[in-house]
Amino acid sequence: MSADRPSRRGRVPLSLRRRPVPWARQRPTWREARPNVIAQALKRSQARPSGNWYVVGATRDIRDDRPLARTVAGHEVVVWRDAEGRLVAGPGVCPHLGAPLRNSAVHCGTLVCHWHGLALKGAAFAGWEPLPVHDDGVLVWVRLDEVGGEAPSSGPVVPVRPALSDAVSAVYESAGTCEPEDIVANRLDPWHGAWFHPYSFVDLTVVDAPDPAATDAQVDDSFAVDVSFKVAGRLVVPVRAVFTAPEPRTVVMHITEGEGRGSVVETHATPLGPDEHGRPRTAVIETIMAVSDRRGFAAVRTTAPVLRPLMRAAAGRLWRDDLAYAERRWELRSTGRFPG
Repeated sequence: MSADRPSRRGRVPLSLRRRPVPWARQRPTWREARPNVIAQALKRSQARPSGNWYVVGATRDIRDDRPLARTVAGHEVVVWRDAEGRLVAGPGVCPHLGAPLRNSAVHCGTLVCHWHGLALKGAAFAGWEPLPVHDDGVLVWVRLDEVGGEAPSSGPVVPVRPALSDAVSAVYESAGTCEPEDIVANRLDPWHGAWFHPYSFVDLTVVDAPDPAATDAQVDDSFAVDVSFKVAGRLVVPVRAVFTAPEPRTVVMHITEGEGRGSVVETHATPLGPDEHGRPRTAVIETIMAVSDRRGFAAVRTTAPVLRPLMRAAAGRLWRDDLAYAERRWELRSTGRFPG
């Protein structure tokens, strides 16, 4: 049986490709992947408000004995939970003599500096000021008004997701030599999927793309894609995926038809700061939330501890390629050689 059309995807999860097309013979997509379509969608995404919120890591990574730490645009940040379990965030530099608080311990909800024992409970102290922090259940965000320079908002732009209790979720992290916009641009080019990732995607067709002439940042900038995920041999799972960029450093893929309808993959790009050569570094923090309305998925959720490493490994394989894509884009931009 051939790959199912979108209208049938809810009934038949797997398809058997009748005549697999060799990689070199698949339909070229370069004519459709018009640079101005990608560039204008990227430009509009960068104009959307973020409220100065940045993803710093996974909720699951906040431990009882040490803080979650990250450098965001050159600013050291630490996050931990106080004695009541509330999130606390603040600068990652001790106000006493500048020790890196990322190496300090959390004891009974208090962050204790490992240089001289200065204790921070989350309130302002000796020039150390707490930062606004938000836990969306999967990711932790910190608001850095000095970095973002926008009008601050009370909370981040969290994409629409399935209920956490209904999903198997995993968070993958990596970093590359590029800027956040290069990560976002990669995700706003769905045409590269079957060519650049043939081990994961086949039979890819972009069925809807934004109008490059649109000027309003609030227009619907969604890319709709019919694509089949490779399972094994000729077995594939055909779906429709829709990509959107709700804020400057986030791209979301929603599965809208087919197996796993309602599943979400969020890609967040967090600037880290320059490396030793002055080149920008950016963290990719990707959340996968898989759901299914099929019988037995509740039992699948009980195996989440086993599935999460597999989900992270699959994301890692894709991002080894996509970070090379983003790094190449930054290199060309930084040297004035980027086409167009």
